[in-house]
Amino acid sequence: MHSRLILALLAATCLAAAATARSQEPGTNTVPAIAGLPAGARAAAAGIDGEKIRAHVRFLSLDLLEGRGPGTRGGELAAEYIATQFALDGVEPAGDNGTYFQRVPLYAVHTVEEKTKFAFVADGAALDLAYGDEIVAKDQTGQATAEIDAPIVFVGHGIDAPEYNWNDYAGADGKDIDVKGKVLLVIVNEPPSQDEKFFKGAALTYYGRWTYKYEEAARRGAVGVLIIHRTDLASYGWDVVRNSQAVEKSYLEGDPNATLRAAAWIQHDVAQKLFTMAGLDDLDKAIERAGVPGAFHAVELPVRLKAHIESRVRKYVSANVVGRVAGAAHSGNAVLYTAHYDHLGIDPDMKGDNIFNGAADNGTGCGIAMELARAFAQSPVKPPNDMYFASVTAEEQGLLGSQFLGMHPPVPASRMGLDLNYDMLLPIGIPRSVNLTGAERIDFFPTVERVAKAFDLELLPDPSPMAGHYYRSDHFSLARVGIPAFSVDQGDLFAGHELAWGEAQMEDYVAHHYHQPSDEYRADWDFRGNAKLARFGFVLGWLASEQQRPIEWLPGDEFEAARKASEKAGSSQ
Repeated sequence: MHSRLILALLAATCLAAAATARSQEPGTNTVPAIAGLPAGARAAAAGIDGEKIRAHVRFLSLDLLEGRGPGTRGGELAAEYIATQFALDGVEPAGDNGTYFQRVPLYAVHTVEEKTKFAFVADGAALDLAYGDEIVAKDQTGQATAEIDAPIVFVGHGIDAPEYNWNDYAGADGKDIDVKGKVLLVIVNEPPSQDEKFFKGAALTYYGRWTYKYEEAARRGAVGVLIIHRTDLASYGWDVVRNSQAVEKSYLEGDPNATLRAAAWIQHDVAQKLFTMAGLDDLDKAIERAGVPGAFHAVELPVRLKAHIESRVRKYVSANVVGRVAGAAHSGNAVLYTAHYDHLGIDPDMKGDNIFNGAADNGTGCGIAMELARAFAQSPVKPPNDMYFASVTAEEQGLLGSQFLGMHPPVPASRMGLDLNYDMLLPIGIPRSVNLTGAERIDFFPTVERVAKAFDLELLPDPSPMAGHYYRSDHFSLARVGIPAFSVDQGDLFAGHELAWGEAQMEDYVAHHYHQPSDEYRADWDFRGNAKLARFGFVLGWLASEQQRPIEWLPGDEFEAARKASEKAGSSQ
């Protein structure tokens, strides 16, 4: 039997079960009357069903799907399931060649841990590093083996930001150190700041992301990077790093910034041992100095990194699943809803439960995106402009599916008014608050505030601005090409609970389930909150699509130039 037919039957079974599983609490599916929202659209939004979202999450997080690793059988099953749902709900295909699938060419690298060796060498003495416990790494080039014997250069935060008069690559003489063929030692994140004009104060900029550090090192010809992990700076523990690196890491074919032979992280205590070998003082004091303007300069250490890295490599094609609901017009301000469907797959080296099911991360976002697509497709009135829905692949590999989508959007970026992204929304009750980091950077924000107030959703500030959450989810890939974009995230305030309860729920999830095999579907989850945030996003998307002019980034925003460039390119076509 054809796989799509099988999945259609499975989908129908899941949804039928969900329809009778439980009823929604009276009043939880109401949609407030909002200026600009027609009665038909309000009815369509009110029809968004948390139990349908539950059914999607349950299916996507089954062991059958093997953790939805991109390019694996489980990942393909997930993509087929989502495409089948689009088809059943009347959502048009918007992928390649009249299909729902946008092909994303990738190659996957899995480090063979037992055959990979790292050591620091100085004055004939060697300090061997325990792979997994002290260091993790990937060879970005996709070659089977790598041999490294290179000097280590400490470059602080590894940032070159002319707009902030900051260059960590400058040596004592003020000139950039030549790092070609060398290994860079880099501090996670960026210089601390409370000044909005200096690295945007407490909020993390892209300069603080590990992806930037690898990209900048590659541009300068480095052979490797060792990012120093410290939990308070990274905002997540070493287990998150280790588990993310223990499985395959994928790269886009032809990416000019994926050239490092060792894209690595090391434990804080290991970095201190390296400092001691180099005759330097306390690492934490060095980290503190590296964040003070004028107090740091790059220095080559009298220590080399010797490494032998073995990798299992496979080339494959994964797919973004892209659907469209036609609007009354096709002139511009199309709206895109995104959510990644991939997770970490299976770790063959882990004992016991080794399937990273990813129920909350990001079965929930996918369930919401599919239910939004159904609501728009079955609305009694057409949206003002086209609506697109993309479940993207390889987010856990570094936002690769959405990066490819941004490079090849279903319509030119200049015609895309807004991207709303959903990623990891815990089904634990009805939210009374939302975190919409990035929404304040666009001129559509007054509408966002108005709609949030109507939905009785308090707009909370980012609780951990130094974590750089804006740069860690798929909306960022669309923002990089100029499309106004942000994620709809629940806050920590929930109906019937104090704020501390919600904070404790999130802390527990991050500590015990985030990127762990224990992120599994639970029958006692409450999906009414997922449905509420889907309705909220439905209304935002509808109002965005009826804008008479393009939505813009505020003047001076880091993505303003990309937006203007896309509009210039669009006007010349």
